[in-house]
Amino acid sequence: MATADTPWAVIGAGSWGTALAIQFARAGHPVRLWGRDPAQQAAMAQARCNARYLPDAPFPPGLEAVATLDQALDGALDVLVAVPSHALRAVLHTLAPRLLPGSRVAWATKGFELETGLLPHQVAREVLGTDRPMAVLSGPTFAREVGSGLPTAMTVASADEAFATSLANDLSAGQFRAYISTDMVGVEIGGAVKNVLALGAGLSDGLGFGANTRVALITRGLVEMTRLGVALGARRETFMGLAGLGDLVLTCTDDQSRNRRFGLLLAAGRTPQVALTEIGQVVEGYLAARAVHAVSQREGVDMPICEGIYRLLYEGLPAREVVKALLSRPIKAEFIE
Repeated sequence: MATADTPWAVIGAGSWGTALAIQFARAGHPVRLWGRDPAQQAAMAQARCNARYLPDAPFPPGLEAVATLDQALDGALDVLVAVPSHALRAVLHTLAPRLLPGSRVAWATKGFELETGLLPHQVAREVLGTDRPMAVLSGPTFAREVGSGLPTAMTVASADEAFATSLANDLSAGQFRAYISTDMVGVEIGGAVKNVLALGAGLSDGLGFGANTRVALITRGLVEMTRLGVALGARRETFMGLAGLGDLVLTCTDDQSRNRRFGLLLAAGRTPQVALTEIGQVVEGYLAARAVHAVSQREGVDMPICEGIYRLLYEGLPAREVVKALLSRPIKAEFIE
């Protein structure tokens, strides 16, 4: 566990990395926040806030925006990586030779690696080896609300239960509570698949399909998420928790979700590229739809909602045809053991 003298290094100064850095500092830990844009780092150091992503969340006294990666890592025994899934491997390669012996690494990255179909913890093991304690943070959390100090709960998962407990304690303060899990596979699959389903929820709502359709998408989407997770070795109960159902409901129903907003823009007639440009931040669900499609095909897992979203994004299938295809599937039992 980080002490009053041992800094946390947070790598990635987007909205989520910044919010988590603020929460570590609120909990009484010195934190060094680093991002790859030098001008952004200088602006944060000057303004004592991330004016670009979280302008209403001033930095606590213990949080420092630093200019270089080496400054962030100097003396840090615990490192949190908060970057998009497509950047995770490269960031870990950059970190690997700089990490102190015995240091521990966590990430708040969601999604399969597109090229390999690997989950974040599998990428981390390839790059960092298997001897170092590692953990993933996930669950129903919007960065703006964490930055504002609103009540929040999330999950910390690690094969090393002592690290999960230590990390949860380092984050839990004020109105923020972290729960622990040892099911890294389930927690990471929940974080990957929910982004695809949130995109679909935005699209459905934007097309005026109504509340009935939205709740059906969430409920049957949860079945698909669980089905894929169990096939890959996750525990079924994980998907009933914060990192499964909780994160799914959050991102499907609130417009703070970039994935949901992306779906709304598609429904309004934007092309995917125009919609991505309008949002101006990474929309994980767009690439995740490709990755989930590839993994489900590889594993032979039936995921008709995710497949329909993939076909809409990458094969040009009209949204109404996707819905029609889902509703014309053969009748079967809701639950099949």
